[in-house]
Amino acid sequence: MKHRAITGFLVVVTVVGSWQFGHGAWIYVKAQVAQYLLQQAWAQTVDGDHHVNPWPWADTWPVARLQAPSHRQTLIVLSGANNRTLAFGPALVNEALHKNASGTIVISGHRDTHFRFLRRLRKGDALTFEQVGRTHRHYRVDDVQIIDGRTTGIINDPERDQLVLVTCYPFDAMVPGGPLRYVVIAEKEL
Repeated sequence: MKHRAITGFLVVVTVVGSWQFGHGAWIYVKAQVAQYLLQQAWAQTVDGDHHVNPWPWADTWPVARLQAPSHRQTLIVLSGANNRTLAFGPALVNEALHKNASGTIVISGHRDTHFRFLRRLRKGDALTFEQVGRTHRHYRVDDVQIIDGRTTGIINDPERDQLVLVTCYPFDAMVPGGPLRYVVIAEKEL
């Protein structure tokens, strides 16, 4: 009897573990395929179309392109930083800035897909932020911080040209979410 209970438990653990692995793999695949479709939508946006949906049912569209050349990363940044949007790519948090010429740009992304590379960014690394109809903005990583989102906020300074990238922390956490945030602060190059 004891042997059957252990065998049944192992079957349940194997099935649940396989589902979690499959679910985790699906999130990664979805994120990668989405970036391919978003690249196409970005190209149409650059050609002059506005609010180009990357797939028919999308409720978001490309608003910018973020590059980290030394880490071989090129990501399309989406409109609307909500959970549904973040499943497909990083998103612009401060949409109002999208219409202004300067200020702090805040972009959020998932730590286990698009913003996983943030853990490798170091002081001095170059970042480029592109928006349609504007000159490309070039930044250098100036600081990396780990903050508690319950007690510390991101300062959105309209007088400073900064690029702030935010993701959950720690990177290898087994449970999604949590209060800690990994924050990369990059200053605009003159």
